[in-house]
Amino acid sequence: MPHSYSHIVIGAGAIGSAVAYWLTQRGAESVLVLEQHPLGHALGSSGDHSRMIRHSYHSTAYTALTRDMYSCWDRIEEESGLQVLYRVGGLDMAPRSNVGFADIVNYRQAMTAQNLPYENLTADQIMQLWPQWRIEDDVEGIYQPEGGFVDIRKTVSAHLALALAHGVDVRANTSVTGVTIHADSVTVTTADETFTGGHLMLATGSWLGDFMADIGLSFALTLTQEQVGYFASKHLADYSMEKMGVWSYHGDGVYYGFPVYGEAGVKLAQDMRSRFIRSEDRSPEPIASETRHLQTFLSQYLPSALGPQLVGKGCVYDMPADRDFVLDTLPGHPHVATFNGAGHGGKFASLVGKIVAELLTSGSTDHPIDAFSLTRPAIVDPDFIPAFRLV
Repeated sequence: MPHSYSHIVIGAGAIGSAVAYWLTQRGAESVLVLEQHPLGHALGSSGDHSRMIRHSYHSTAYTALTRDMYSCWDRIEEESGLQVLYRVGGLDMAPRSNVGFADIVNYRQAMTAQNLPYENLTADQIMQLWPQWRIEDDVEGIYQPEGGFVDIRKTVSAHLALALAHGVDVRANTSVTGVTIHADSVTVTTADETFTGGHLMLATGSWLGDFMADIGLSFALTLTQEQVGYFASKHLADYSMEKMGVWSYHGDGVYYGFPVYGEAGVKLAQDMRSRFIRSEDRSPEPIASETRHLQTFLSQYLPSALGPQLVGKGCVYDMPADRDFVLDTLPGHPHVATFNGAGHGGKFASLVGKIVAELLTSGSTDHPIDAFSLTRPAIVDPDFIPAFRLV
């Protein structure tokens, strides 16, 4: 006989664990979480130590949510007793002569529209405040004191611990083999069992494509292989959280980095490297040429951070054609929800969990998420031209 639950969540990473916790706060009767890997694994989007958190975004669709994003993390810290959010300050910058400067203009406009505080800085001011930098004279930056990072692995641990404490049934090493959507319920099958539920959340990240046929979706989900590196340096103390915050440099590409945390190295990556892959081609192993590429950036802009790579990690972006979130219930099936983070969703995980829990318990949310619907052109128009830079 099938086992019955009021809510089923597929995936126990950053998003699925958050949904499970917030469902308990919304009075969900019984919640089941199914995870294909061991709990706390680093094979999806929830591995590594840090994800940048900030108010600076290219669109008010995101800045309208960032205050609540921070509030949700504050609540998780209070309830779990575990620090997951580190406010170390955030700097975004670009040369005025480069195409990347449009990003800084968009950030200013989006934050101003939401009355979010930031400070404009010149290149000289940036290098006075952080003498580690060597940047062009025409660079302009914006600084936000609430910028920082969340420890993404700790967020999963905190959400799962709180969910388990509230009676959520979590099954690790349990791969879902099929999903059937009915008019007012769902059936989920694994190799050994069948479960029925009144509501379903697919928090499957870059594995969403495996379930699209089952749930009636067909939009293009593009996967890319990305890489972060932690670089050893003789000057690590200059990159401690007391001396360096998070940052992004917008030039021909967007580079971003973190102070020393989790590993004894300076963390650096370039956003959206366009190494397009199939799901079965994903790899956690670093690519030597990418390591050298990141070291070249350090040698030019942060020379005192340059050194051998201590740790390199591969990861996967999973993106719809406009690279904006998908956060919605299925058209015609309000009891089934899904989320796609498009390579930048981790810092929103707890808020996304809260929003999904609202959608699956009351059928609506007060948070503005229309921009992330499953009925927008990037999802429903097969001729939509992909644009993977956040503009």
